[in-house]
Amino acid sequence: MWTAGAAPAFETMNPKQQEKQRYEANKLAKRLRRNVGQAIFDYNMIEHGDRVMVCLSGGKDSFGLLDVLLYLREHAPISFELVAVNLDQKQPGFPAGVLPDYLRGVGVPFHIEEQDTYSVVKRVLAPGKTTCSLCSRLRRGILYRVAGEQKATKIALGHHRDDILETLFLNMFFGGKLKAMPPKLVSDDGRHVVIRPLAYCREQDLAAWAEERQFPIIPCDLCGSQEQLQRKQVKEMLREWEKRFPGRVQTIFRSLQNVVPSHLADARLHDFAGIKADGQADRDGDRAFDREIFGHPEVISLLPGG
Repeated sequence: MWTAGAAPAFETMNPKQQEKQRYEANKLAKRLRRNVGQAIFDYNMIEHGDRVMVCLSGGKDSFGLLDVLLYLREHAPISFELVAVNLDQKQPGFPAGVLPDYLRGVGVPFHIEEQDTYSVVKRVLAPGKTTCSLCSRLRRGILYRVAGEQKATKIALGHHRDDILETLFLNMFFGGKLKAMPPKLVSDDGRHVVIRPLAYCREQDLAAWAEERQFPIIPCDLCGSQEQLQRKQVKEMLREWEKRFPGRVQTIFRSLQNVVPSHLADARLHDFAGIKADGQADRDGDRAFDREIFGHPEVISLLPGG
């Protein structure tokens, strides 16, 4: 079972502590539901009549995703279906009965797909090599096939805000690309729409919700022992930034929604070769950020064109 810390059990708390615990849990639930609902609205992730396939790995994030979507299904102004799908990758010691028991308990239709990708990854990769990329690619292809079999119109993944930002920096640092995880995309085969309803949710909120709801977390033993993964290094970097400068991580995430192609360097996105001075003011020109950084009227008056 995943645990967030050494918090006392609810039953051992005094009435005042229990009341505070309920209050905090209610705030957390509202925040997660609001963030998921807003992401769904902003990116038109779920539409009336959709059949949403929720990919359930057994980790805290996918449990949280299913939990919130079950709530929204009952309260949203549109009607949509949910089906939970788990890929049993045949990892040694995997508790095969945990997810079916949980899913039957919450009353959601589900399908367990059994594919021994664990042996494939172990056989193909040399010892010590990072397994996540190959494992993810195999899993993705299988889930696309299952989505078709389940007649799903959307595939919902449990990636949250922190996953998106970690991917951004991984691609920058190690791939030379300005690329993250989009909240919504078309699958590789062009046949499915993939959504990430947790795009606005913080990992720490999902961790706290997993503790509150006591999800039966199943750890991934395939890559869990690889402590030096690049993603873990980036995660630690973001954690340290947020600790020193609260709010910085959210500001970085907002930048993904506020892109100015003319102030980057990709000639495919902006016609740098065709730039000419035409005497017309450009709202994204070299003064694009002057009013944000030097906002005082007296300072602005000293700037070119002020």
